[in-house]
Amino acid sequence: MIVDLLRNDLGRVAEFGSALAVRTAGGRRLTETGLTGGTPYYKSPEQATGDQVVGAASDTYALACVLYEMLVGEPPYLGNTAQAVLGKIIQGAPVSATAARKSIPRNVDAAIRKALERLPADRFRSASAFTAALADPTFRHGEEADRASAFSGGGSRGLLLGGWGAAAVLAGVLAWVATRPEPVQQVRRFSMPFEEGQELEFIGANGFELSPEGSLLVYRHIVDGNQVLVSRRWDELEAVPIRGTEGASFPALSPDGTELAFESPDGGISVLALAGGPVRTLGEGIVPVWGPDGFVYFTSGRDVLRAPAAGGAREVLLSTEEGEGGHFFTDVLASGDRAIRAVNVDGGFQLRILDLETLEEKSLTFGLWGKYATTGHLLYLSEGVLMAAALDEGTMELTGPGVPILDDVLYYSLGTEGTLFYSGGSGAGGTNVRPVWIDRSGDVTPVDPGWIFDRTANPNDIPSLSPDGTRLAVREFTEDGYDIWIKHLPTGVHTRLTMAEKEDRMAVWHPDGRDIAFVSSRDGDRQVWTRRADGTGEPRLLVEFDMPVANMSWTPDGSRLLLRTAGTGGVEGGRDIYVWNAEQGGAPEPLLAANFDEGSPTVSPDGRWLAYTSNESNRWEVYVRPFPDVDEGRWQVSVDGGRTPKWSSDGRELFFVDANDNFVVSTVSAAPSFQATPPETLFQIPPAVATVDLSVPYDVAPDDQRFVMYSYNTSDTDGGDPDVVLVENFFQELRARAPR
Repeated sequence: MIVDLLRNDLGRVAEFGSALAVRTAGGRRLTETGLTGGTPYYKSPEQATGDQVVGAASDTYALACVLYEMLVGEPPYLGNTAQAVLGKIIQGAPVSATAARKSIPRNVDAAIRKALERLPADRFRSASAFTAALADPTFRHGEEADRASAFSGGGSRGLLLGGWGAAAVLAGVLAWVATRPEPVQQVRRFSMPFEEGQELEFIGANGFELSPEGSLLVYRHIVDGNQVLVSRRWDELEAVPIRGTEGASFPALSPDGTELAFESPDGGISVLALAGGPVRTLGEGIVPVWGPDGFVYFTSGRDVLRAPAAGGAREVLLSTEEGEGGHFFTDVLASGDRAIRAVNVDGGFQLRILDLETLEEKSLTFGLWGKYATTGHLLYLSEGVLMAAALDEGTMELTGPGVPILDDVLYYSLGTEGTLFYSGGSGAGGTNVRPVWIDRSGDVTPVDPGWIFDRTANPNDIPSLSPDGTRLAVREFTEDGYDIWIKHLPTGVHTRLTMAEKEDRMAVWHPDGRDIAFVSSRDGDRQVWTRRADGTGEPRLLVEFDMPVANMSWTPDGSRLLLRTAGTGGVEGGRDIYVWNAEQGGAPEPLLAANFDEGSPTVSPDGRWLAYTSNESNRWEVYVRPFPDVDEGRWQVSVDGGRTPKWSSDGRELFFVDANDNFVVSTVSAAPSFQATPPETLFQIPPAVATVDLSVPYDVAPDDQRFVMYSYNTSDTDGGDPDVVLVENFFQELRARAPR
């Protein structure tokens, strides 16, 4: 550590004594004819004032100046003239070495500061005392009045810096630095409760970001009913809202911790300075990651993109291939030439490392939120466990198996110097969930207190109630794969409906309650299949479609099936709504397809109205159109953002989620034409409950009085906040548990 610093800076000091390297400033030599002998940078205050009575205290002062320069890269005091330098020396108080370079140990900084005291009596009495303090990891400047006498060395004779004796002392110090074992940094853990009213708002994952040096946390929070990003420094008690981040998510801090990239509620990537200023928009995308090269990396639809953080043209690096689902960046290595991505393949996320120059990509392992630690490890989450595997950055290959490091981790952020911040709790990883009922007042109760299952880390999957409310269809993950299961409510058995090597998901009950349609990858890229709900008969392909399907819903009479495609967002033919006629068969036909995204289609119980969500206004809003003649009118129901609409059983109410994750309801009527009241908030969705943009992650009970949702935090049936922990010197634990 220090020996590397010294080696890097030894070239700055070529000789000792009066032959010390002469530094120039403004083109002048600061050792000039007519000046008091000696180089100004290394003079003690008593020499600077003309007092020629010097001794060991003056020598140790000069030695401290040399060490300071070797460690920091410049002398304690600088100036354009010799007189300016001497004036600063007389005034005293240089910048501490640790403040200049954080990797310098505290005891070394303390010893140097003591040796640079203005008054000789306050310094070490000898060079050997100075050396002993440098070697003592417990030394702290000013902790004890008699500390100097403890290091006096028994009246050792001072060394005159102008001769070879100084070189011997300095050589001894260098030898000590080179041979001294690096002190072991103690791993320290802190439970991080936030001030009341400033709690971390955890929704899904990636709700916070730690600054590279670990002193600042940016996280999501609710302020006056609105979701915003706030910053919290560990040396302060109060969190500070960041203006311009209303409704934002997925924060990503710049390498110097002064700027922030985030995902805007309108689906764009934005950048702003933490100190304030205008918001810069980089374009449509999700999950930004700020690289050390000045680019922000993100994805949009099938494209893998980057854009200059300062603003400028976006660059498409590559596009995903057929059969690959959702994908996003998780890290850019400090070298700036490698990035880590997560790509959904057959229902699971595969971590890959991408060469940003050649665009060559290699698969690493399956998991989530892969990040590179400077210890030479790939960190990632697997089933709620933080794993570490040795990674050769040169070959872009793992050189060892994954090793468990921490259990029960929901999400984490890692600083470059070994600070770790993570959230945890039962159900970690966002995979194990407990279905819960939430009533109109916001009270949460488990559907079945003993029912917890692995839903896999896919926030777009949905719970689906049978028309009579007695059964619940869900997608579960077991060692046999991703399949549809049916639970008999409230505490009855649950049985496996589908059995295939490929993924089955997005179960939807037919209005007659006898069949279940679902999306499957068993014969193509997410096509629509169906099977009898009692498990009789074999699954059969229901809809032949040349586009992958993301979610769907039946019309109340079962005559038509509405499909939302999973194409590239933001372009024509992307996330659009199609309709398939169950009576006539054939291919689905476009219902709403434009140069923006639509989703969450649902038809009213009387079959007259289509509710859906769209980002045509650059933010998600809920709209209603006549059905099936969708071009005969259009009404916006949400006011300040909205998504995932669903009708009440009588068709008089429309439920949806607003931009601040409030569960709201609007009363509707059709006389004399369609009308909807302003949305009324029923409750704030608990932080541990899943919400998404284009699928409907809830279902409505037949009595319209309660709603079934998935709760991530299975240890808290009330949907409470997950635990948050700060770990200092985490790299020590990482090296011990996963040696390379």
